[in-house]
Amino acid sequence: MPVTAYTPPKLKKGTLRVTPIGGLGEVGRNMTTFEIDGKLLIVDCGVLFPEEHQPGVDVILPDFGPIKDRLQDVVGVVLTHGHEDHIGAVPYLLRLRQDIPLIGSGLTLALVEAKLKEHRIKPYTLTVKEGETEKLGPFGLEFVAVNHSIPDALAVFIRTVAGNVLVTGDFKMDQLPLDGRITDLRAFARLGEEGVDLFLPDSTNAEVPGFTSPEREIGPVLASVMAKTPGKVVVASFSSHVHRVQQVLDAAHQNGRRVALLGRSMVRNMTIAAELGYLKVPDGVLIDFKKTAGVPDNKIVFMSTGSQGEPMAVLSRMVNRDHQVEPREGDTVILASSLIPGNENAVYRIIDGLTKLGANVVHKGNARVHVSGHASAGELLYCYNILKPKNVLPVHGEHRHLFANGKLANQTGVPEKNTILGEDGTVVDLRDGVARVVGQLDLKFVYVDGKTVGEITEDDLHDRRVLGEEGFISIVVAVDLKNGKILSGPQISARGFAEDARVFDKVRPKLVQALNDALSNGTRDTHALSQIVRRTTGRWVATSLRRRPMIVPLVVDAGSAK
Repeated sequence: MPVTAYTPPKLKKGTLRVTPIGGLGEVGRNMTTFEIDGKLLIVDCGVLFPEEHQPGVDVILPDFGPIKDRLQDVVGVVLTHGHEDHIGAVPYLLRLRQDIPLIGSGLTLALVEAKLKEHRIKPYTLTVKEGETEKLGPFGLEFVAVNHSIPDALAVFIRTVAGNVLVTGDFKMDQLPLDGRITDLRAFARLGEEGVDLFLPDSTNAEVPGFTSPEREIGPVLASVMAKTPGKVVVASFSSHVHRVQQVLDAAHQNGRRVALLGRSMVRNMTIAAELGYLKVPDGVLIDFKKTAGVPDNKIVFMSTGSQGEPMAVLSRMVNRDHQVEPREGDTVILASSLIPGNENAVYRIIDGLTKLGANVVHKGNARVHVSGHASAGELLYCYNILKPKNVLPVHGEHRHLFANGKLANQTGVPEKNTILGEDGTVVDLRDGVARVVGQLDLKFVYVDGKTVGEITEDDLHDRRVLGEEGFISIVVAVDLKNGKILSGPQISARGFAEDARVFDKVRPKLVQALNDALSNGTRDTHALSQIVRRTTGRWVATSLRRRPMIVPLVVDAGSAK
């Protein structure tokens, strides 16, 4: 059920106010604000990718409304790691105030700076590492190493006079990580001893039992698939999944294949990761795409974007034969990523399209070519037992994930009354170890459509869906309002209909009759006459054609022009 918005009370001195702006009830748009004694700290600022019912939208931003008039109070933005759902909205925030300090690990800030360069923004950054502490206004920050599907991820421990908060960011407990950097449970235990008054844990895999499989299990599978493929191999993954790209490079090297990176974001991110030493490139493996024409198919791997079926990404263009790389019989395409909720239909269309072209498609459903970057229920239970938090606010996940995470907290002894299952905009105040909900903000999706930010509304998206699914009808009628007569028309044009245009001959007499009746009864307003045309046409189309198209009537008074 939709939540009812209500305004929180004025924040008292010495009380910490925590407000998730995004990331609750969705997988994306992660952003949380922390406020105490007039100062604001932001943790993460990410985007959400659109679903099919949001046509034309590029990305969806958090609603900056609650802080838009208080940007001078923001002491910094802590970024837990470099995935788009945690950093993608930073350029849009910094458009509002460019000198907000960005705090994060080396790789995270390098990826953010590359994005900001495209927006012509030079940020003020502070690079931190695990084990380090910083002081930003009333906030004491300590950073803790966590393992995720991208290197250099950090949890952040926030100390204030009102209490201590631990935000995990995205994490898991891979005990055999490729880079040897495990989630620092010793630091978690130490922070648990100090006292965690409020815990904000990653919820994405909370309903998955057991433990998340190690990333390194994928390597042998990739190598085996490459060895069995007589033609070229295409691997699609997220453009920031450094560990997955590392395993593709290693598997290709093992099989005597070279690797070409495809997609602007893939090339940019992996170049940064390699320059900083997070991606170890075997000698002679990488090759520029422009130089692959002479490489035999059985000696090449293309590492591309588009694993979620994005229409403009490389893999979709391959399926549509709009790319130089054309999968065909003897080739293998590996979808080496998770399936983000809402993208199922788009991904299945990609799989069907590749299969139709003759390629062998390997995905999570038929081979172990992906493991999650998020902690499953067993790992979350370990965290709860180590930390012993007083209060829990599950974040990062759809509602079922948040609910499952809350239940895990309860099983380990956190009382239900101390487990807050919130929404985007839920306002939580923390003081003296007590966390309680004190308000609910009315937050909206902010759509980015090309260069337009925030001007696209739900009504606009509804119109786009109608146009795409039901079609469009325009009707033009010229009338003489003074004499109450139809001068010409109705002229009917339709788009998106399979029916012959002559089918509309049946509705013209109905329109003429309805207009003549209205004119005879004294109606002399073109807007009122247009509504009569709309209603008459709508009823007929719904009854006769079982359609609900967009109907645009235009009734023009042409009598004065005679």
